[in-house]
Amino acid sequence: MIRPAFLLAEVGTGLRRSLSMATSITIVTMVSLFFLGIGLLAGRQVEAAKGYWYDKVEVSIFLCTAKSNEPACAQGAFTPTQRDDIAILLDSMKPTIADHQFESQDDAYARFREQFKNNPTFAETPKEAIPAAFRVKLSNPEDYRVVRDAFTNQPGVATVKDVREVLDPLFNALDLLKRAAWALAGLMLLCSVLLVSTTIRQVAWSRRRETGIKRIVGASKAAIRLPFIIETMLAAALGTGLAIGALWALTRYGVSSLADRFRDFAWVGSADVMAVSPILAGVALVLTALASWTALTRHVRV
Repeated sequence: MIRPAFLLAEVGTGLRRSLSMATSITIVTMVSLFFLGIGLLAGRQVEAAKGYWYDKVEVSIFLCTAKSNEPACAQGAFTPTQRDDIAILLDSMKPTIADHQFESQDDAYARFREQFKNNPTFAETPKEAIPAAFRVKLSNPEDYRVVRDAFTNQPGVATVKDVREVLDPLFNALDLLKRAAWALAGLMLLCSVLLVSTTIRQVAWSRRRETGIKRIVGASKAAIRLPFIIETMLAAALGTGLAIGALWALTRYGVSSLADRFRDFAWVGSADVMAVSPILAGVALVLTALASWTALTRHVRV
């Protein structure tokens, strides 16, 4: 059985003699896990944004106005009968439709003015350009196409719009960035494993005489391998800590500035970094231990 004091002394001596090895493993581990962490955070960002916005998905059924240019409004503005027919059809679509409200042209124009009161571009927009609408809340945001298809050709309806038409391209772009980050992280992890294997072989080769003496005096394979593995895992642990610190700084000072500017959006934060940290630590330690153990197998037999 290896005495802890002796093992710690061996590890300390090994780290002092192989400082360049430990430094290289630390840096590569940090970079690899940083990109892996970005991939994981990107995935959480997509899910957070979807959860935030999809719960707020609202289908807007815009009605025809007297000056509407929509092809469906060739007969002019909607009539009270057409409005009532739309309301009846909406009621018949429950529970797909959780709730709906009619917004008159006056109310729609008032909301438009409130939303864009600080934007001079829309300051001269006339009330006639803002149509009345039904605001529809869905029980399941995934069913927005059902409502769109049901009301697209309904008399009195100009257009049917929903938030997802705007958000889906954004989410698709985020998904693409997430996959790219994961691919880059996978490549970096592969480089990290190869570097650890190569470095540990070089260190083991430089200590081959010491290893041979240990074998002669009856040291077990585990006693010879364990200091190398602990040295490597300590370097990887330091790299993991630096990667987590970099991710925390990214969310604390980078993402938080975006959150201040775009408040109507769900952003990842420090809690998400803490949530992915165990994954990063587990990946680093497992891969490092396996790579170093495998790399040492040949040299221990010398």
